[in-house]
Amino acid sequence: MKNTQELLNILTLDDLGEGNFNGVSRDIGSPNVFGGQVLAQALNAAYRTTPKERILHSLHSYFLEAGNLELSITYNVQTIRDGGSFSTRRVTAHQKDKTIFILSCSFHKKEEGYEHQMPIKKDLKQPEELLSWTDMLDQFGAFLPKKMKDFLSIERPIDFKPVQIVNPLDRKDLPPVVDVWFKLKGEASDLPLGIKQQILTYISDYNILTACLNPNASVANFGNTQMASLDHSMWFYRDFDFNDWMLFSVESPNTNGARGFACGNIYTRDGKLIASVAQEGLMRPMKKKK
Repeated sequence: MKNTQELLNILTLDDLGEGNFNGVSRDIGSPNVFGGQVLAQALNAAYRTTPKERILHSLHSYFLEAGNLELSITYNVQTIRDGGSFSTRRVTAHQKDKTIFILSCSFHKKEEGYEHQMPIKKDLKQPEELLSWTDMLDQFGAFLPKKMKDFLSIERPIDFKPVQIVNPLDRKDLPPVVDVWFKLKGEASDLPLGIKQQILTYISDYNILTACLNPNASVANFGNTQMASLDHSMWFYRDFDFNDWMLFSVESPNTNGARGFACGNIYTRDGKLIASVAQEGLMRPMKKKK
């Protein structure tokens, strides 16, 4: 995928009728279906069964099985409730006879109320001062571990610019934080809020578990650690647009028992808090081959 339109083509499912939808997958550099894709496709299915005036405010999900890139995914939507203000949907994703993912999500009609938000971090480097993943590949590709080089070589519809540049050859523990600017490639104007939330959900599964890996970076890396999303939750607060860079600011309070937990906030460049994310992931040290 090279741009926003190609991403939207993947996230927009075929309607099979009776609350069933079908989707296909794209390789993003991992052996299994990308969790963010399944999240966003399930949300696409839920939105298409929900009253148009209601907007997603939260989602909670579990990844049950690794998705097969070669198989299509069928999403079944159950209408749990349509109340006076809220609508709730449950989505189950299947490949053949295997359930790979479940999602619960809630939609709310527009209402006025109190307001506050946590401020964006101060004194962060701006995107113009930073290298993108593509820049890092161009400048340092000859020195990067093969697994990282292959991952960065995949074409994506999003540009990522990490604030903290980590040298993978410098084995030292780091603070449990990750700040990444991101921006869509291609035209992203005039998108409905529901579509923007689906795209943001897709993006939210990138980078987040890196914050869990950082405090153990002297011994742990992507090459010797089995990592996978176990669950994923999001809360959505305000409308936004994708025409400028946005910041995903993540921290990891804990890793233990082969699992890591991370949570973060997503901001517009001018400091508007758009969404919060929480995820627990598998972080299993891989045994060395004898």
